[in-house]
This record gives sequence, C-alpha cells and structure tokens, in this order.
Amino acid sequence: MLLISGHHLQANEVSCNLPTLTVTHTQSAAAGSYLFVWLKIATDTRSGTAVCRVRTSTGTTSFELPLASRSPTAGKFHGLSQGDVIYLIMPDRFANGDPSNDQPAGAPASYDRANPRAYHGGDLRGIRQHLPYLKDLGVTTLWLTPILKNGAPQDYHGYGAVDLYAVDPHLGTINEYQQLVVAAHQQEMKMLFDAVINHVGPNHPWVKNPPLPDWFHGTPAEHTNSATPLDGSFYGKNNQSSTNDSFAALADPHAPAPLSKNLTQGWFANVLPDLNTENPLVIQYLFQNSIWWAETTGLDGYRLDTFPYVPRKFWAAWHLALRRLYPNLTTVGEVFHPDPSVTSFFMGGQKRYDGIDSGVTTLFDFPLYFALRDALQHKAPTGQIAEILRHDSLYNRPDSLITFFGNHDVVRLASAASDPGGHIQDEGSKTLQLAYGLTLTLRGIPQLYYGDEIGMSGGADPDNRRDFPGGWSGDPENAFTADGRTQQQQKIFSYVQTLLRLRRAHPVLAQGRLWHLASDDSSYVFERDSDEEQLVVAFNNSKESHQLKIPLKGTPVQDVAGLTTLLGEARGTIADSQLKLAMPPQSLTVFLAD
Repeated sequence: MLLISGHHLQANEVSCNLPTLTVTHTQSAAAGSYLFVWLKIATDTRSGTAVCRVRTSTGTTSFELPLASRSPTAGKFHGLSQGDVIYLIMPDRFANGDPSNDQPAGAPASYDRANPRAYHGGDLRGIRQHLPYLKDLGVTTLWLTPILKNGAPQDYHGYGAVDLYAVDPHLGTINEYQQLVVAAHQQEMKMLFDAVINHVGPNHPWVKNPPLPDWFHGTPAEHTNSATPLDGSFYGKNNQSSTNDSFAALADPHAPAPLSKNLTQGWFANVLPDLNTENPLVIQYLFQNSIWWAETTGLDGYRLDTFPYVPRKFWAAWHLALRRLYPNLTTVGEVFHPDPSVTSFFMGGQKRYDGIDSGVTTLFDFPLYFALRDALQHKAPTGQIAEILRHDSLYNRPDSLITFFGNHDVVRLASAASDPGGHIQDEGSKTLQLAYGLTLTLRGIPQLYYGDEIGMSGGADPDNRRDFPGGWSGDPENAFTADGRTQQQQKIFSYVQTLLRLRRAHPVLAQGRLWHLASDDSSYVFERDSDEEQLVVAFNNSKESHQLKIPLKGTPVQDVAGLTTLLGEARGTIADSQLKLAMPPQSLTVFLAD
C-alpha cells in the first residue's frame, strides 16, 4: 500500500510502466489531498525504479517507486541474548561528528548548546566515531532515542516525528544510519531502533490534514487527554489524583472499557496526536513502515515507546507480521509502572484475560527500577528488591527483562550528590557503584544510560540530557579518553568496565538462576548458579558495616566448601553449613563458590 500526497488526486486510473507491477485498487481521500494505491508486485520483478502514472478528470501526474532486491540477511536481525548489555544514547547529546548539519536548511534557530531544549549538534556520525569507546567499556547493544525527522526546534529528543520515513537532518541521513548499523555489527554490537507507534508530532502534516477523518483519535481542537481519569483511591493507593498514567485499569479484568479508553485513545501529554491503530489503513501503514526500517537498515530489535497506550490487539497483529520476516528480532516494551502485577500483564508469550498475546519479547523492568532507586536514594528497605523479584513468577521470561537504574525520562542518580559544576562527589560515586553492581549481577539484560558510567549529573528533563563531555570540539573535558576524565569519573568508569568484564568472564551472571540467600532492611545476599559455576553476591546498603550468618542447609550452596573473592571487599567464610559475611558500609561483593 502506497500513500501519495498532493492535490486533485481523485484518480480515475493508476498504472505503472512495469508489467510485473499491478495496481489492484485505489482510494482517494481528503478531497484529493491523498491517494492510497495498492500494488501487487510479482516475484520476478527486477530492481530499478518504476514510474506510475495517475490519471484524473483534470489531468495527469506521475510518481517514481524505487524497487530493490532484498539484501543478504546474514549478520542482521540478531535479536538480544541474555549476555547482552544495552547502552542508551540520545544522539543529539552524545557527540558532534558533523558540524555542517547542526542547523540544517528548513530548521532555523534550532541549534543552541546554551538552550537545554534546543538541538545541540550531536549526530549519527559522532556515535560511529566513538564506537571504540563503547566497545572498550564493554557494552554490546546500542539503543538510540528516535532518529526520525522531527518538526520543532525543541524536538531534539526525537519523539515528535513529522516524517516516519526520514532521518532527522540534524542527525544525518539514512545512509549514515545504515553505516552506523554496519559499523556496530563489525564491532559485534547490536542496534535497537526506537519505534513510536502510538503518536506522531503535533507538526506532522497529517495533523492539519489527515488522510482519513479517523486517522487519529480526535483532532487538535477536540481530543481526549491520555492522563488517567482515575483517582488513586480507586485501587486503594491514596486519595490523591495520580500524576502519572496508571495502567492498572488495562490489566484489570473487571474494568469496563471507559476506565482505560483515555490510555489507548488519548493524546499523549495532551499534545501528541494519537494514531488510530484500530483503522485498517493506519495498521497497514505502520506495519509496512516497521518492516521498511528493519529491511533498509539491518537493525536487531525495536524498543517500543509508550507500549500500553497502543491497543494490545494491534501489538499482537504487528508482532505476527514482523516475525514472519524476522523471527529473531527482539522487541522491548516500555511500561512505566512500579507494580509487577501490572507490568507483567503486557509481557508477550501468553494470552491474558482478553484472549490476546501482545507478542512483545520482553519489557523494561520498571518495578525493579523503582525498588533500586528507593533503596539507594530514599533509604527504603533493601528487602524491597527481593519483594520485586518474588513476582518473577508472573512473567514467563523474567530473565529477559531489561534491568536499569536510569534513562532519559528520569533524574540522574548522581544528581543529588554533585557539586554546582556537575561533578560527582564521593557519596554519589558510592551510590552509582552500588547501582551498577546490582544492575549487572541481578537477573535480566542490563541497560545503561549514556554518561552514567562517568557520573554525569542532571535533574528533571531536560537537565538529565546534558552533552557528553568531549563530544564537541573545544569541550574543556574529554571523558571519552582516560586522560581526559577526572579522578572520580575514571573511578566509576573503571568500576563499570570491571563489572562488565566480570559478567563476560562468568556467564552465570547473565544466564544463571537467581536464588535468595538473605534479605533485610539494609542488605540483600543472593546466589547465581548454573551447571558450570556458582557465584554469591553480597550487597550492603547501610552506611555501617553489616554482619550476617546465613544457614545454607537446603540452599543451592549447601555443599560449597569456601568462597573466593572476585570483586569487592566483604569477607565471607563457610563453616558448619553456615555462611558468615562481614560487609563494609555501602558495598557489593561478588564471590566465586569453590
């Protein structure tokens, strides 16, 4: 299906100059502003450019359609594995590899590094130039926030698309994105594409003149807000109206449709136009767009933005269509919610009360994110980590959940412990190390946020999206090199690098089963085991040293004779079927069980 835009497109006839292309039917829309054209392409069609002629009662016009043979699929469409480590990059804020695209034609006054809501000049070439840095750190997968063309000077983040088939000129070209994917694959790195199916930007041409009256849910003048209408007291949480959208009603088999209709039909943040993903033509357009990006670039997976806001029936059909071509492609859904009983409802692999399997490969583990942040920042009981993991029985693939402690939507973990210049202090460095230690040893596939590995600080959006130091010519600091990092930056970087090396050297950290050994208000001790090896991880969140005596009878480590320290400073001994631990303040230690 092609969607052609123009004027006076009330076609009487559409034909193409290749005998292997057959126009099966057409549909004019929006008073001739759009023309849908359905083509049947024969299997013996050759590569080239077809010319298709449109005849109307007022005249004729034509359009060109490029046709290409499918590229070899070897080395593409890998999907994620449990041994992967994801690194999230906001391209505009990472590195400026091509200053000539800082302020492209058609985007005046969009570039201003002093303005936190303007474009800063980071681009795809800058990322490609710094792949060795990422390889040296130890990450295996890159997730870039959306690279699609956006329509406003403040849309540096990429979530306000005005063209679903074009790369934003601030970031580069489709060719440069293809080069980045190839270069990443050569470095044995994978690429996740950030797909925004739920909405487009308010400046998209469709918004003023939609292809069909129901192309969107509502209009700029009259639409529903996606924010939940439910008071928190509805589910007994509190008596305050929620400031974040709650997906509990979607997961509730007793909730009638009106309680969640705003989520799947409302305009996100009351600004971003909500695509009508119940309309068959919208569905086909989005199917084809996702296939085009995969086929054109050779990407390895999709990160699915605002996942619950799109009806589950759509996701089931979308995944079915995608996997006919790309059976190994990984999809990761964003379900921003602290309750695993809610997030697990959206996991693919099994049908829920609505009879639908969403099809999504895995989800970001937001419940674990909230538990980690509460323990590390707000002195909540460390036992909340075990409480979240207790709910793993709700997921059919908990080991594939994406674990993290930071991303582009939340305050930087280091922010509370940084000086006015943004440099992290000792206390913040310890907290970051603990966060990394847990994220890289707990079950799941870890995701890191750019700059956290050097302790970058930043408050609420957009302050949490600062430029990576050294990504711009003339930057006073260059954290891409060891010589350019401060002592604290290097300390954190080295710790993360060491953890990632440990993870590669001991695959049990990525693939082994997790067992609770001990948990209380300040500490959590767990074991990772496989047929090949057993590791014990001891975490102490208290500012005081902590000692534990853990009975081992009946646990997977009951027959272990001793422990060898792989990382950290805690002391651990085993005697009389008991593990004795002496943990320093704010520490994480990894032991190899002998």
